[in-house]
Amino acid sequence: MVESRVGDILILLSMITYGDLAARLPEDLPDSDPFAAVYRGVNEAVVSIAEGRTRAESYRNDLEDKLRTIEAQRVAIRELSTPVIEVWSGVLCLPIIGTLDNLRSAEITESLLYAVMRQNARCVIIDITGIDSMDSSAADQFLRIARAVRLLGAQCFLTGIRPHIAETLTHIGVDLRGIETCRTLADALRTYVGRTRDANGGKAKGPSAARRRR
Repeated sequence: MVESRVGDILILLSMITYGDLAARLPEDLPDSDPFAAVYRGVNEAVVSIAEGRTRAESYRNDLEDKLRTIEAQRVAIRELSTPVIEVWSGVLCLPIIGTLDNLRSAEITESLLYAVMRQNARCVIIDITGIDSMDSSAADQFLRIARAVRLLGAQCFLTGIRPHIAETLTHIGVDLRGIETCRTLADALRTYVGRTRDANGGKAKGPSAARRRR
């Protein structure tokens, strides 16, 4: 009798170990049976374990949902923080706000180069009016972006350099000769349009001309 009862308990524990939390010991033992209380106690423990696992799975599912939501929001914020805007026929503008680290620089470069190829852009204006500070690392990132743009055959302008940023770049000895700079986005656009007009005998190809070609 005792060996049979102990065997039942060991079999149940083995089933629980393999994840079967639906198994139970029989509770129809008479109260006079010394194992009746033991069986009930074991069953209550199994029920508690099953409920705990259910709660854990629910928490895990909630956490996964929240992580997916956070990731979707991160992607949306990233896309909104680095929009590539066509401001003229063949002219793209990339306004950058906030800090520029290696990861964000790689994402910006990929997005910008894809837009240059897709829209057959001839000019890219990177506007950094929204950047409060810049160090040598950030300046190097801009140089890399500019070189990548030029490899695709497009001109690259850097606009919106504030006085304190210009002073900082001069102080740390950053060489921006690889990037053509203009004071404002409008200045860069005027420079590009003027060059295009000269190259086309006094006629600049603007948005209206592009629409007519379509």
